Amino acid sequence: MSKIKPGKGSPYARILGVGGYRPTRVVPNEEILQHIDSSDEWIRSRSGIATRHWAGPEETVAEMSLEAAGKAIANAGISAQQIGAVIISTVSHFKQTPSIATEIAHRLGTEKAAAFDISAACAGFGYGLTIAKGLISEGSAEYVLVVGVERLSDLTDVTDRSTAFLFGDGAGAVVVGPSAEPAMGPTVWGSEGDKADTITQTVAWDRFRVGDVAELPVGEDGELKFPAIRQEGQTVFRWAVFEMAKVAQQALDAAGVSPEDLDVFIPHQANMRIIDSMVKTLKLPENVVVARDVETTGNTSAASIPLAMERMLATGAAKSGDTALIIGFGAGLVYAATVVTLP
Repeated sequence: MSKIKPGKGSPYARILGVGGYRPTRVVPNEEILQHIDSSDEWIRSRSGIATRHWAGPEETVAEMSLEAAGKAIANAGISAQQIGAVIISTVSHFKQTPSIATEIAHRLGTEKAAAFDISAACAGFGYGLTIAKGLISEGSAEYVLVVGVERLSDLTDVTDRSTAFLFGDGAGAVVVGPSAEPAMGPTVWGSEGDKADTITQTVAWDRFRVGDVAELPVGEDGELKFPAIRQEGQTVFRWAVFEMAKVAQQALDAAGVSPEDLDVFIPHQANMRIIDSMVKTLKLPENVVVARDVETTGNTSAASIPLAMERMLATGAAKSGDTALIIGFGAGLVYAATVVTLP
């Protein structure tokens, strides 16, 4: 017989509150076109994006996270001292160590909450939710803060015609806590590392060491180019359209929910054409409200789903208690989908 006692956590978990932060500066397509040979019509037809938010010097990963987290905690009706764990999903915090989550946990006023970062790109929010649910069910934390935050403008090559218009900045946060009934379905997640080269950083940080400089990319002005995100657009598009709809359906099946049972669909805000194709493939009824935040926010990677969720609830497009299908997918290639009850 095992000598280890079982955990005493809640049998179920739910999202209790959501918060978001979008930088003040709004960048229209016209500004992007100053650096690439394209048109507003082309950008809109390819991506559905009209504007995006880019962070200013003071709108750091930490500051945006704190703004979104504070709103989520207040929305959940708890205090920061009740947070037992802080999970930050980001690919744009450039300090290798310590994790930005430890700073967030301290500045929020938690009581020495566990804190760590995860790097799962555009699926990071779904990964964070899954970890949070596990921590609550095993009793390691009663309330968990999950933040998706990005400053992708720092990783954008404004002269790259294929990516310059895609990315935005922002932070979205949720508080996950105990529930008396199921409010978060099983997560269908995974990775396809054989496709890792389809979305990647142009150059690794260690290439900047002395001795590697000659191999680094150089701009027209002769200056070294900062690492940026590059992607094979058509390959990623086909993968997202054909494979992620299957994953979304698997998440519905795992939760025992049919498309007719859904109220809301919140996919990763990568591209309007991908979103529309998934809606069609899943055969979602017309009454299902679909998040299309990408039009004014761009692709904010780990932040995109909670930002879209926050806006839908704030505008009344979705309401508390609605059943929502969420799915994130991106660099790795990684993905995560689940069905949740909205806070």
